[in-house]
Amino acid sequence: MSVTATAPPPTNRQAAVVRLGIGLVLVAQLMIVLDSAVVNVALPRIAADLHFTPAALTWVLNGYTLAFGGVLLLGGRIGDVYGRRRTFVVGLAAFTLCSLLGGLAPTAGLLVLARALQGLGAALAAPQVLALVTTGAGAGNARARALALFAAVSSSGASIGLILGGVLTDLGSWRWTLFINVPIGLAVLALVHRYVPETPRRPGRFDVVGALAATGGAAAIVWSLIGAAEHGWTSARTVGGIVVGLVLLAGLVVVERRVAHPLLRLQLFRSPRRVLSFVAMVGLIGAQFSTFYLTVTYLQGVLRFGPLASGLAFLPLSLAIFGMSRISPRIAGRIGMPAMLLVGGVGMTVSFLWLSLLDADSGYAGAMLVPFILSGACASMVFTASTALGMADVEPAHAGSASGLVQTMQQLGGSIGLAVVASVYVAHGRPDAIVPGMPQAFVAAAVLASIGVLAALGTVLGGRLRRFVLARAAAQVD
Repeated sequence: MSVTATAPPPTNRQAAVVRLGIGLVLVAQLMIVLDSAVVNVALPRIAADLHFTPAALTWVLNGYTLAFGGVLLLGGRIGDVYGRRRTFVVGLAAFTLCSLLGGLAPTAGLLVLARALQGLGAALAAPQVLALVTTGAGAGNARARALALFAAVSSSGASIGLILGGVLTDLGSWRWTLFINVPIGLAVLALVHRYVPETPRRPGRFDVVGALAATGGAAAIVWSLIGAAEHGWTSARTVGGIVVGLVLLAGLVVVERRVAHPLLRLQLFRSPRRVLSFVAMVGLIGAQFSTFYLTVTYLQGVLRFGPLASGLAFLPLSLAIFGMSRISPRIAGRIGMPAMLLVGGVGMTVSFLWLSLLDADSGYAGAMLVPFILSGACASMVFTASTALGMADVEPAHAGSASGLVQTMQQLGGSIGLAVVASVYVAHGRPDAIVPGMPQAFVAAAVLASIGVLAALGTVLGGRLRRFVLARAAAQVD
């Protein structure tokens, strides 16, 4: 008679170490995500201090977004091959150093360069965060709680960045929006080796051709989209960049079918539910991020809020995200992740339509506060469910690649959403006024969110259809 050995349950100390490790990497995730927005409210002061032209000023944001979104897939694969903690440390160290260099930048060109290098460091570190969270938290309720915390950090990062940016800019200098990363990054780097275990390296050759195709394709598409509002959707720059990106990504698919150790596992796309969750991510997250651009414009241009007041205006949204993150695992346990994704998507769409009612006479408390709270609570459900569905049934050895893919979809959604909404705003607006074009832009965000809602509905119906087929098959066997 043979006895199967089972692993003993973790002790309280071991469980505490796991929680501390997850907390550490989530702190880094928050820092990485909020950095895409933290300088938003400081842009006018950056322009005045470093003599940016209006066109060049956009690259303080776009340089970070382009490098981050373009290299995420590669960063995820590097973690799978060379070890996730090791890759996380390298990426976070680069991010922290370049934050310091950006804060010290004496010229516009050096600031844009530092922001781009920050994005590269973030692209190495961020995929490891989700991979370490999903593999370290275990299964069941613990995994659901960890994913909810990850979703809360990721979905609230932009709004927290606006709050922090406003506080630091008003009370100090725009340079502190970058300096603030340095002590946080150093603290995480000092503790990560103690509380976060290293993952084993995976033998095999690195897919260089796939890495070049994935990075070039993602970067070309993001680059095209972030300039679409300024240059036009039919311009040679926009169309040509998107075509180049799609050709490179098509080449990536061809390469990945043939190599022994692919950068991107095409098996991840064999699950209809995962693919639909990616579509939902692009639509819903793209709509959410694009509305930050609109609401900041309204707060500062119409309500005349300063940097600090503009940031604090997003506090209810952030609190709603974190509050919902505490109960979303229980909601998912009752109705399932697909249904929670659908409910959250519908709520976000309603919030965008609500904000489309803003006019020149609207006030913050009467017209923005409630839709902000609704949007935050529903965004928390959407991030949690879409992330969980994107990472479902992924082997631990490939968690880094899957994490890079999930976060690439989030970044792509943000770029698409901002490009679409900003284009609609410009097309219907007037140079001498803020409000014209804004209702149409919020409706465009609601349309994007509706695409995500339809994809979420597909995940619900697909699961029910699969259960129906399995039940019929079991009944026939009996």
